[in-house]
Amino acid sequence: MYSAFLEEPKTNKDKETLVHEYEDFEFQILRMQDNIKKIAKDFRILGIDRTNSDEWLVIYSKDDGCFCKVMAHSCNKPFQGHWEFSIHATYKNDEIFIDDIRGEADRGYGSVCMRHLQEYAGEQNVPVVTGVISERDWNHNDRLKHFYEKHNFQVQLDSATKTGYIFWENQ
Repeated sequence: MYSAFLEEPKTNKDKETLVHEYEDFEFQILRMQDNIKKIAKDFRILGIDRTNSDEWLVIYSKDDGCFCKVMAHSCNKPFQGHWEFSIHATYKNDEIFIDDIRGEADRGYGSVCMRHLQEYAGEQNVPVVTGVISERDWNHNDRLKHFYEKHNFQVQLDSATKTGYIFWENQ
């Protein structure tokens, strides 16, 4: 479990910066409580996590046995019934197949959701997560390759067809 009190100080911050950080943290915690109450009415809460930029997220899922979504909502804004980031997947045989990843890139939401999807796969006794990189995503395949490899996926890219395949196995 993470605790700011156990960390070594990264830098000496002035009082005004510390007060601002504390107020921001306090606001996110209050918003988190409210968001969790709203989200829990219709979804399963998977956890609370934060991005590398210290933004707190509520991670939640919807699963009907055929399709599953792992979604994220920031604690910086009120929950209005819609996710800010989502990984959409389907169950195929003994695997979870990632159909689509939706949301704004480079905010850290994808990494948080992917960690929770991998954990969720383990909880569901699904040993493998797979997916494809389609031709429409080929213009940023280097970024996708880095993202998936960072999360321990095997990535195979085919330049001729401008497609790829991803594979992760729960160890």
